Amino acid sequence: MGRYTGPKVRLSRRVGVPIADVPKHTKGELTIPGVHGYRGRRSTEYGIRLTEKQKLRFHYGMLEKQFRRFLGLAQKTKGNTGTAMVQLLESRLDNVCRRIGVVRTIWSARQLVGHGHVLVNGKKLDISSYTIEPGQVISFREKCHKILRENMESMPGHNVPAWLEWNPAKLEAKVIALPKPEDVPFEVNMNLIIEFYR
Repeated sequence: MGRYTGPKVRLSRRVGVPIADVPKHTKGELTIPGVHGYRGRRSTEYGIRLTEKQKLRFHYGMLEKQFRRFLGLAQKTKGNTGTAMVQLLESRLDNVCRRIGVVRTIWSARQLVGHGHVLVNGKKLDISSYTIEPGQVISFREKCHKILRENMESMPGHNVPAWLEWNPAKLEAKVIALPKPEDVPFEVNMNLIIEFYR
């Protein structure tokens, strides 16, 4: 499998924004990785678009081929391609698990889904890229409730986005609307990403 197995903080440093809500990603100033770091090189037009694309791709923990497939799906939908792309990415099952606050990172969310702990409308689903639709209910198997509650206690003040209805007592979430571009927790210019692939 071609997934990235190297240091995760290096990804945050490379794009200049924290890609995970973990202290080592969010503390201090993010510098370019390497011994000498940033040497005052000026970014080209291509470099600016590449960095913007990588920022979004790293945040959702996707490979390039998968990211291109999602962009192709977004281009086929009616309306704004950027908005459609954000809706597809935010509606992924692993991302929904991260947004409700039961796990900190996209990597742990993917592991949670892959190990079969997530139920969608009462049925086990172990496909991380599954697109959740409005009206669907996400719950978790009984045997992982203790770990999920410990994770939630370690993240006080976590804000669940408005498009999700979260019941922490039952550990159940319901999708009540489609996500919007402003629901992405950092600044991202979708126009630059779409231009990158032209």
